[in-house]
Amino acid sequence: MTTDLCGLNFFGHQWQGKEAGFARFNPQTNEQLPERFAEADASDVNAAALAAEQAFWAYQQTSDTQRAALLNAIANELEQDAELIVPMAMLESGLPEARIRGELGRTTGQLRLFAAVLTEPYDTFLMDEANPGRTPLPKPELKLGQLPLGVVAVFGASNFPLAFSTAGGDTASALAAGCAVIVKGHPAHPGTSERVTRAIARAIDATGMPKGLFSLLQGASPALSTALVEHPLVKAVGFTGSLKVGRILADRCALRPEPIPFYGELGSVNPQLLLPGKLAADATSLAEAQVNSMMMGHGQFCTSPGLIITVKGAGLDTYLAALVDNLTAQSANAMLSQGICHAYNSAVETMLSEVDILAQGQAAQAAHQSRPLLAKISAAKLMAKPELLDEIFGPFALVAICESHAELQALVAALPGQLTASVHGQEDEVAAFADIIQRLSFKVGRIIFNQMPTGVEVARAMNHGGPYPASTDSRSTSVGTEAMKRFVRPICYQNMPDSLLPEALKSTSTRLKRF
Repeated sequence: MTTDLCGLNFFGHQWQGKEAGFARFNPQTNEQLPERFAEADASDVNAAALAAEQAFWAYQQTSDTQRAALLNAIANELEQDAELIVPMAMLESGLPEARIRGELGRTTGQLRLFAAVLTEPYDTFLMDEANPGRTPLPKPELKLGQLPLGVVAVFGASNFPLAFSTAGGDTASALAAGCAVIVKGHPAHPGTSERVTRAIARAIDATGMPKGLFSLLQGASPALSTALVEHPLVKAVGFTGSLKVGRILADRCALRPEPIPFYGELGSVNPQLLLPGKLAADATSLAEAQVNSMMMGHGQFCTSPGLIITVKGAGLDTYLAALVDNLTAQSANAMLSQGICHAYNSAVETMLSEVDILAQGQAAQAAHQSRPLLAKISAAKLMAKPELLDEIFGPFALVAICESHAELQALVAALPGQLTASVHGQEDEVAAFADIIQRLSFKVGRIIFNQMPTGVEVARAMNHGGPYPASTDSRSTSVGTEAMKRFVRPICYQNMPDSLLPEALKSTSTRLKRF
């Protein structure tokens, strides 16, 4: 496949850098692709940050309508370049065309959703009216508004080359909030990042937005990541990736002379709670749904169901047998990168001495492929070895079997934070497990009833986050319109003249809730 990629970084609204840096690979064949990409360094980070800071001061003065126009223009340009972007993303990720086209639609959809919120906002702003006659002191007029944070660093994700990467949710929400963005492209799909950046650049030109508003820094070196999060002009970070890397970067953000918020989505096993009545009635269909869900994207969804929790009783043997039948028919496959495949195989190998294998998928035909696996363990042993609750990113799931209601309650209490959890139960049995379901809700960012967790709806009411280690801030979401609130901060205006206030806070605004 020949391309016209330049292989450079993009900052100051120009393609810059040194050629012949890092290489990329075709994950399906594990072969190196011919193009090489510039490795950004600390000087590039500084130049991008300076350009972004300058652009921010102009961009934060734009109206909601102007920012909405930019987001809609980016969506339009991405769709215009679909026949360039889709094959590139397929080449670099190994994902099928239907998946990539769906992801492109999700990416443009979330850009347009943020644009819609800017043009038809649903939030109100609080105002305490003045009372000059109050004694012993007069009460001033107070209005609570918000300001964008400034320059935001966004890290592209390996498993979503479009929806969680260059023009993904973090970028869209930061731009909607009024921030400038520097994307650190994921080294597994640099060509896709370049294609998307070209579309964003055209949208910036078409809408007359300031140059330097958006930057792309390519690179495979950890030094690039640390230089970016430590730069004093960067005021917040959006990250989707592993717990190990996310924790390193979060600690760097916290140790800066000026600590900044780090919004990291890090890892989750997304427990599936199977209640006895549902298990007895629907064992076979539950098993089929479990395997289908855990095999989506070959187990490389952040919401892949990697832990199944149930109690001994009717239907369990049927469920386990159906799991085995469904899993053994699954093929080994290449993963998103050789590094991810190695990490998966190593994690599974380490765990095998602690669990009982239920079933394995078909054997791998190459070293860069991973084999699906299901295992089981007693709840008592799992609670004694909490490290077994760590996410294994890939086509793996662990069945934890409890002896009693009390042990089930104890295991739920021992769970670390999760993005999601599903409760599979019949209407007439839910009340008997209300205490456990309530405890489970405190462990997750989204609790689901009688559905598998794979798939995150891009909508106003969505929450995609959760207690640590699922994310680094359980009060925030990386999907849905509330995500833009990560990149603003509150500011109180006291006795401020109307002429100095943003439109939403002027005395004629319909968005003011007066007290």
